[in-house]
Amino acid sequence: MLTTVVAFIVALGVLIVVHEFGHYLVARWCGVKVLRFSVGFGKPLLRRVYGADRTEWVIGAIPLGGYVKMLDEREDDVAPEDLPRAFNRQSVWRRIAIVAAGPLANFLLAILLYWGLFVYGIPGMKPVISAPPPGSIAAMAGFQPGDTIRAVDGAAVLQWQDARWRLLGKGVDRAQVRVDVVDANGREVVRTLDFSGVTTGQIEENFLGHVGLAVAQPRFEAVIGRVVQGSVADRAGLLAGDRVLAIDGRPLADWEGLVAAIRASPGKPIDLEIDREGRAVPTLRLVPDSAEEGGQVIGKVGIGPRVDRAQVERLMVDVRYGPLESLGEAVAKTWSTSVLSLQMLGKMLVGQVSLKNLSGPITIADYAGQSVQVSWVAYLTFIALISISLGVLNLLPIPMLDGGHLMYYALEVVRRRPVSERVMAIGQQVGMGVLFVLMAFAIFNDIHRLIGG
Repeated sequence: MLTTVVAFIVALGVLIVVHEFGHYLVARWCGVKVLRFSVGFGKPLLRRVYGADRTEWVIGAIPLGGYVKMLDEREDDVAPEDLPRAFNRQSVWRRIAIVAAGPLANFLLAILLYWGLFVYGIPGMKPVISAPPPGSIAAMAGFQPGDTIRAVDGAAVLQWQDARWRLLGKGVDRAQVRVDVVDANGREVVRTLDFSGVTTGQIEENFLGHVGLAVAQPRFEAVIGRVVQGSVADRAGLLAGDRVLAIDGRPLADWEGLVAAIRASPGKPIDLEIDREGRAVPTLRLVPDSAEEGGQVIGKVGIGPRVDRAQVERLMVDVRYGPLESLGEAVAKTWSTSVLSLQMLGKMLVGQVSLKNLSGPITIADYAGQSVQVSWVAYLTFIALISISLGVLNLLPIPMLDGGHLMYYALEVVRRRPVSERVMAIGQQVGMGVLFVLMAFAIFNDIHRLIGG
């Protein structure tokens, strides 16, 4: 819990500071006087005043956002000598630059992070697939176990995560997808996936699982590597190092068979035959807990395999580029992620994707904690992804967000006069209502995920 909280606060703090510093820096370049730079809302926990303009630097009690307060005649009385430095006195193009600088700073942060990660090298699974279930979309397309995905609709794929990301984008479009693969015999083959019949529910719940594509997993022996404290396995007396010989009298060949048997028995007693350091122990009976995953109820007991590092490394690949090539890849990654985010938002608006996909602070905190425990590379990748999401969200044409202000300024350019104060006031109320509804859905989804595991 402590790791999750710290990881969340650090990630959120970085994103807020970068976003607001974008506004601050461009405002200063445009000669606008900045009154306050605040990270967080509510009662100030820390306040300092610096600079010739006596700018307040504040850390607020509620760390879910921030703001840069600039001199503005619409909000306060302005001394005559400061009028040229008021935000509302600036040209529309300067106001556009100041407002757009926040989201652009988030995109630049993502590009910088991806650039560093691509130079360092990003570890991931090779895009080698396991056997697709009979009758699945992948099986009908001719996919075979051992196929290595090389490209999706002409876009090169180097890791399984790349393949998942590109296939998800095509699934949202319900499109046919050309997939270039190298089969287990080394032959180059083209497979075509038809996503036209994919349902909204399948996109939301384990999309590639429904399609029938899964990354090839190392083949581990049915030997327990770890037991979660307080779990069903722990209470039943299982220990790390135990070899499971059979379940309900059926011999086991590998860890995958053990997992399949447990998943198929939620709430049902199963008997395990165990070899412990070369000697048989009395049969252990346990009842797997029930858990929901991908719309199905499965069994879980709280064990993990003994990992054979050599097998894992054979299925892993590090993706790295030179400094210049990494910059191009970072820009492309940021762009494709932004486009997919907008696609998902658009599908939500027309009802093709459920609002269940909205995530709030609880889910983001959970992912922050999970990623930081995996590796610092995973954590920085997570921050880059959230930075892109923050940039996209703030560019939406919703009053109260940066995109809403940019919408007003675009109208001002077209009409050659500012939008009236009354229209802006009504817009603020509408924007507040929209944001409240979105936040309510996001928090509801967070709580639902938390309760549902």
